[in-house]
Amino acid sequence: MAIAELTRPGPIGQPDIGYTPNYDKFLARTKRRLATEKLDKTLPPGFPQKLESDLVWDNTDIGDRYDWTFQLTPSDLEEVEEALKHFKSLEKPLGYVNQETFPLPQLHAKLRQVSKEIHEDFGFKVVRGVPVDQHTREEVLIIYAGLASHIAPVRGRQDHQFDGKPADVAVNHIKDMSAKVDASKIGAPAYTTDKQVFHTDSGDIIALLCLETAAEGGKSKLSSSWRVYNELAETRPDIIRTLAGPWQSEVFDGQGTSYVTRPLLFHQPASTNPTGKDRLIIQYARRVFTGFQGLPRSSSIPPITEAQAEALDALHFLAEKHALSLDFQKGDIQFVNNLSIFHARDGFTNTPDKQRHLVRLWLRDEEFAWKLPEELGGRWDKVFKGVTEEGQVFPLEPYVRSSALGKEGEKEGAK
Repeated sequence: MAIAELTRPGPIGQPDIGYTPNYDKFLARTKRRLATEKLDKTLPPGFPQKLESDLVWDNTDIGDRYDWTFQLTPSDLEEVEEALKHFKSLEKPLGYVNQETFPLPQLHAKLRQVSKEIHEDFGFKVVRGVPVDQHTREEVLIIYAGLASHIAPVRGRQDHQFDGKPADVAVNHIKDMSAKVDASKIGAPAYTTDKQVFHTDSGDIIALLCLETAAEGGKSKLSSSWRVYNELAETRPDIIRTLAGPWQSEVFDGQGTSYVTRPLLFHQPASTNPTGKDRLIIQYARRVFTGFQGLPRSSSIPPITEAQAEALDALHFLAEKHALSLDFQKGDIQFVNNLSIFHARDGFTNTPDKQRHLVRLWLRDEEFAWKLPEELGGRWDKVFKGVTEEGQVFPLEPYVRSSALGKEGEKEGAK
């Protein structure tokens, strides 16, 4: 046992937990903690015993309650084509795509309703029918950014450099890069065929455009964090307390020692929200606590606790229990409320002619935006602050962004 502890990547004292959740280890840890620890049976002060909202859903009821597909009609697509022609006539870089330069006179109101549904109703929507095979890659990205600008006008940066130069990289290609990049240089599952566990990203809304599906597997999954909260509040309020307490979240910035301390779970009382209802916000990614492949958790950052290890597994397995699997098709754009919805994907298999390829945007809509907890302000500033139209870059081909580079990749990137 001592040998295993010494050889396990990460700081001394790090629990036996990896990026890929292990259900047997989770059950054993839960059993051990229930038997040996005196766990708090009350919620943190002010936290609701139960959330009541359309944002509380699971895979048993969502299909009857909500039509999450917005199918672009022939007239919608004609309008999109006219908007594309208009933008191209301006001869401006892609960073200038917005509601004015990509005008959609009739479709605009429908897309604004989509934003309202994402923020105030069920938390997600799939816009279906983008003609990805009928256009060049650059034209597809113009259409994607144009449609998205009518749902959430503010685009965030997903990387601060491109081709070794400072840049506001506006899109990120989610694609298996393991055939081109050594595994030791990949520190995030987005660039592999591995399963991605339930997590959230940065930004208010996460958009994913499907350019191509996998030959097999790779299903996209969504799960209501509010549904998970309700179950934990009823059965394990101590885990809610753990999630609402301080966590040392690693920041993969190439320094190896950088982390921020903040909760993963935030409660906003009804009195502070325009809806007059309680809100719950969760913001976390498992890999910043467990590491992944080329980026293990730094040995100079404090280990997580056994309670935190159990909480991470509880979030994943409950999210998985209640998750909706989406039939992601080529030309679909999935828009997700990142503050209330977990997302994940199954592992997958590619073939030479079927390579799963998604393109991601991080977005914000000031009209419907939720008030952010103060502790998340710095993270959101890194995404949105100072992003300019002229500074935005839209890479046409996939690459591993700098915050997902393993140690060897960081060294190469610094040259």
